Amino acid sequence: MLVGQAPGVLEASARKPFAGRSGAELARWMKRAGFRDDAHFRSLTYMTSITKCFPGKAATGGDRRPSGVEAQQCAEWLEGQLRLQEPLLILVVGTLAQARFLPGRTLESLVGHLFDRGGVALRGADGDARPAARRLPYLLPLPHPSGASRWLNDAAHKEQLAGALRLLQRVWPRLADG
Repeated sequence: MLVGQAPGVLEASARKPFAGRSGAELARWMKRAGFRDDAHFRSLTYMTSITKCFPGKAATGGDRRPSGVEAQQCAEWLEGQLRLQEPLLILVVGTLAQARFLPGRTLESLVGHLFDRGGVALRGADGDARPAARRLPYLLPLPHPSGASRWLNDAAHKEQLAGALRLLQRVWPRLADG
């Protein structure tokens, strides 16, 4: 499962998560993580978001970040999706999703690490990717692939992303095989 922030204007009209530039970047990341292409990744991944509606444009440009109230109003829908899907792994994309699943932590402390559902760090990007605990689903944080995000402008953050994608490449097949 992949949990992002909210549908964008393009996603709302196309009715496809990550349909725009963010989706193209996400597809490039998933190819680096070992998926054949975007279609392969999407065929194996249920995609959803913290909020279910396009929040509108921000005054400063780009899409407006949903408020805490909006996230809370949509929480029961996300919880229902989690119960129905019973994911083994959740790709937690962006800071709004990370605030829901791994609250109170910085992006720097999350990207490149694998966590159990309780937020306990299991393995880093360079460690053994075979999780010892069985507190599913596992959580693998990623930055948001949006061009509006400036987090990846830092070379160290690019390496953290590369580590997270290597970790995904090692963890996913083990989870998919049971």
